[in-house]
Amino acid sequence: MAAQTGTCTVQPIASEGDFDSHAAALPPSCLAVIYFHAPWAEPCKQMSTILSTLAATYPATQPPQITFLSLDAEEVSDVSERYDVTQVPLVVLQKDGQVVEAVTGTDAARVRNAVEKHAGSPSTGAGLPPAQKVTKPAPSANDPVAPPPQTNGAAADLSKYTPSATDPTTAPQFSSGEQQAASMSKEELNARLAELVKAAPVMLFMKGTPSAPQCGFSRQTVSMLREKGVRYGFFNILADDEVRQGLKEFSDWPTFPQVYVGGELVGGLDILKEEFENDADFLKDYSVQKQAQTA
Repeated sequence: MAAQTGTCTVQPIASEGDFDSHAAALPPSCLAVIYFHAPWAEPCKQMSTILSTLAATYPATQPPQITFLSLDAEEVSDVSERYDVTQVPLVVLQKDGQVVEAVTGTDAARVRNAVEKHAGSPSTGAGLPPAQKVTKPAPSANDPVAPPPQTNGAAADLSKYTPSATDPTTAPQFSSGEQQAASMSKEELNARLAELVKAAPVMLFMKGTPSAPQCGFSRQTVSMLREKGVRYGFFNILADDEVRQGLKEFSDWPTFPQVYVGGELVGGLDILKEEFENDADFLKDYSVQKQAQTA
């Protein structure tokens, strides 16, 4: 019988190694509640409160029967990539190394019901905060009505695509067209990737599109490029798993988004932030203003 040692708390995880050591020490019967969050995402503040309250209703035992782990999805990006984190907050429930359920959003009842389903009811009936409602803004009259053109990987004329605050489709999209029935060989895939990373002077490989990013990191990258007035091409990796998986090895960079300049990898969101912080003129040669002056 497990010995009680108080109540559970949410344990912050600072690195991939920290996460792996925690996970390896758990008995197969223990439910791991893995919480992915980001400091810039307002709904995560409420989810943090929800999980702290929920954790306190479960007894801390030895060996553990349930554990709550908290990860900054951006700081521990390797673990985020493993769990295919495309939005936050995200709560993943795992037993014996297998994901049994995942819950997005800030609905306290959904989170509690999912945890109770796999771990049983807690020892106390503490109340949880209500769900936070997030309403999608109504379409604006300035929203574009036509999507950007698609190409088969060849460079496109970027002169028509001027980033602005009212135009979320700031760049032409590059795609491979229809999925091929048979997988490419590694050589063919690498040749294709070599063309894609040079399809535009600045290329962004992201989850989703500039008008509809599918993860916070892609959203922030688009926002940063738009703020700096940078013209760029983009590729939605969620629409092509061959590119998504192949680019990780091709670039030796395991996470997305990825930014390339002149066919060379710059890095992800963190690196892009650092480059702009260290050099205010970074990517200035690819800005709308610069290209207008040289036209």
